[in-house]
Amino acid sequence: MTTSDQACYEPQRWVLQFCHGYDGPFLDCARQYAVLFKGTPYKVCTVYLTGEPSAEVERGSASDEVIFLDYSSAQVRGLKLGAIRDFRRIAASRDYALCIAHRFKPIYVALLGSSLTVIGVHHAFGDYKRRSRQLFANFFRKRLVLLGVSNAVRDDMRACLPAWPAERIETLYNRIDVEAVQAEQVSREAARELLGLPPDAWVVGNVGRLHPDKDQATLIRGFALALRQLPAGSLLAIMGSGRLEAQLKTLAAELGVSEAVRFLGQVPSGRRYFKAFDVFALTSDHEPFGMVLLEAMAAGVTVLASNCGGAPEVVGEPEALFALGDDATLASRLSAASTIEWREGEHAVKGCFTDAGAYARFWSLPSVVCLMQTRKS
Repeated sequence: MTTSDQACYEPQRWVLQFCHGYDGPFLDCARQYAVLFKGTPYKVCTVYLTGEPSAEVERGSASDEVIFLDYSSAQVRGLKLGAIRDFRRIAASRDYALCIAHRFKPIYVALLGSSLTVIGVHHAFGDYKRRSRQLFANFFRKRLVLLGVSNAVRDDMRACLPAWPAERIETLYNRIDVEAVQAEQVSREAARELLGLPPDAWVVGNVGRLHPDKDQATLIRGFALALRQLPAGSLLAIMGSGRLEAQLKTLAAELGVSEAVRFLGQVPSGRRYFKAFDVFALTSDHEPFGMVLLEAMAAGVTVLASNCGGAPEVVGEPEALFALGDDATLASRLSAASTIEWREGEHAVKGCFTDAGAYARFWSLPSVVCLMQTRKS
């Protein structure tokens, strides 16, 4: 029998990826984990618990098969018995090596709906602060491995599950396909024209919901404090919408900087236009990771961030950080950024935040190595 004949008779190996939905950044999260198996003997089936079928989502999932369960958010509250039955059917349909589940609800369904080992990926803080969730995780600890999208998220889980061995709660950073993101991004001139920004202004950018978690109030105050030291005609451009819009506009008026603060509203595919900014400033109070920082770095933009959550791990430079709510330090950081000629590549995306870096990291994680060795035996 030839090698090709043997391959025909060998059972195909599969990985099951289970996502809550594909809204916001979570479609790219599915892509990030699907490409970890590119070039391996494994194929990937990605299942979305919520969200209507979409050809665009299928393409963006980078998977060999995509299944849409099409539940509404209301339908997956409570015990989620229907979702568990559906997942059990999918898990039994072929020989899956393991399941990768994003966020607690899919982890819950995957563990109750199958006997698979589950790699649970957590994208937020506090998922195991509830006693009921701690009990659930401890009950299934023999076939549950946890990954945080930053060391900050990892450490939060370790604190909530102190009896767990460290190697079963690890970090696998979020990442971007740098070349793909850069290919999407339009030129500085085109971005400014689309956003209605002057071609020659020095622009501080921010992207995010207008929500207390994003703390754009500190951003506006810091910008107002720095404005006299910034180049003439400098602007603050905030891309996003939310319930604080009126309050933030009032704050800008009270500080006398209304003319210098532009509220751009919700901009579809906003990362395409990051080259419009000279500096990107993130003032969030508990960002688990800060994907938007990577997208700004890919555009070659100087980044500043509050020193909390996962952002310091992404930025990595003390002089680019400021304490949460510290508008005075933010002002000094903005002033410095406007006068320092940053070296080309100063804020290049580090290797650990790329697909290639994540691939190397994932396949060297002790829990993954052990799992795959067990599977082969």
